[in-house]
Amino acid sequence: MPMIPQLMPAFWGCIKAGCPFIPVFSGFGPAALSVRMEDAEAKLLITADGSKRRNKIVNLKPTCDQVADSVKSIRNVLVTKHLGDVDLDWNEGRDKWWHDIVDSQPDTFETEHMDAEDTVMVLYSSGTTGKPKGTVHTHGGATAQIVKELGFAFDVKPGDRFFWVTDIGWMMGPWQFIGVQHHGATHVIFEGAPNYPEPDKVWEIVERQKITHLGISPTLIRLLMRSGTEWTTKHDLSSLRILGSTGETWDPESYAWFFENVGSKRCPIINISGGTEMVGCLLSPLPITSLKSCTLRGPGLGMDIDVFDDDGKPVRGKVGHLVCKKPCPSFTRGFLKDPERYMETYFSRWPDVWYHGDFASVDEDGFWFLHGRSDDTIKVAGKRTGPAELESALMEHPAVSEAAVIGVPHEIKGQTPVCFVVLQPGTKESEELREELKQQVVKFHGKTLLPQDLKFVDAFPKTRSAKIVRKTIKAKYLGADLGDTSSIENPEAIEAIGKAR
Repeated sequence: MPMIPQLMPAFWGCIKAGCPFIPVFSGFGPAALSVRMEDAEAKLLITADGSKRRNKIVNLKPTCDQVADSVKSIRNVLVTKHLGDVDLDWNEGRDKWWHDIVDSQPDTFETEHMDAEDTVMVLYSSGTTGKPKGTVHTHGGATAQIVKELGFAFDVKPGDRFFWVTDIGWMMGPWQFIGVQHHGATHVIFEGAPNYPEPDKVWEIVERQKITHLGISPTLIRLLMRSGTEWTTKHDLSSLRILGSTGETWDPESYAWFFENVGSKRCPIINISGGTEMVGCLLSPLPITSLKSCTLRGPGLGMDIDVFDDDGKPVRGKVGHLVCKKPCPSFTRGFLKDPERYMETYFSRWPDVWYHGDFASVDEDGFWFLHGRSDDTIKVAGKRTGPAELESALMEHPAVSEAAVIGVPHEIKGQTPVCFVVLQPGTKESEELREELKQQVVKFHGKTLLPQDLKFVDAFPKTRSAKIVRKTIKAKYLGADLGDTSSIENPEAIEAIGKAR
């Protein structure tokens, strides 16, 4: 389903009835949707007659028809009349209109009594190869973790208005729904693109709806920064009390822009990190803690988190592996129908330690920072670095709007960086600028990390939550298997990587 009002009763109706549900991106094609529905043995598929994005109609029902035809467990397709004037194929035995079924129901029905360890939802995490991983979450675990985080980390209270720019297919959708609802605040959800029809769409929503809590991804801020501060200053953003972010590492320039131009230097940035596998946070500030640029401050409340070196020893002052040493309520109970893959993914490196796959560091003042995924690590002549560090250097240059860096094989050095940049509007590509940007990396990180190449592109492949998909960029550049690309909103950008200038 798109992010429309009917999504909320569908979500809570499943929980109340004790029905495990599977949130998915509304932009999925038939293949991506089928593998999830088949793996979960779904019986009911809830959708709409269509959606709109950038003033274009997205036809959802034909996709659902193909999936329902191929997935034998599906008994019914429940369709919301959202757009209205849309011609649809109709399967009389299987398809039901939302208004015919839901409107005739009584106002109340008895809540199922569930065990805390009963499954509440299965969230799918896309893999670079193989089928997506279905992470199993429980009624008690998800509720305990999420409610804690929205209450303590975000100080959500009755009367607040909470808006995270997300899709229900990303864990931040269920995370917002469960946490905000528990604390009696108001949800704000949004169907569409955050920079359409004008770059101030998000700021316009904040002003009109008097948003108190605004959550974004760093990449979205980098995108909106390109349009300039005039789009923020034309709106009254004084209702904002707390800013949130997750999904990626920050660069100092974008972090400062968000803090100064959106939060007016008075709203703390609650920069959190966790994942689909735990539908919650490993690292998180509190509104009362001191902050540095780009920091996540430290372990989330009640979390036993550490940074290990390659030998599994705690390390401070340099980059290491982010780990969790004790369980938390919301850790997935495993991958659906694939317990061995779950154990191999998280517990094979160090016994009884959850290995998350992120690089992190703790500085001399005790502030924690993330440095990207460990499987994105670039190791040049023995020197290990994360893409985010090189991207931050590029972002310091006034000509660069966005940057993505990958490591590619090198016969002598092991790996070498290749950089992709989106230039600021009006900036012309040139060989002089290309060389200047390569030297920008050297200026910050030394000659060892001189990029092998730097490419100009118009856009990066991104998810609907505006996260750059670096693994896909690397696979396309190297001519490797692209893996699961179903969550990418702009697949045309993948082809553009292969033709980067």
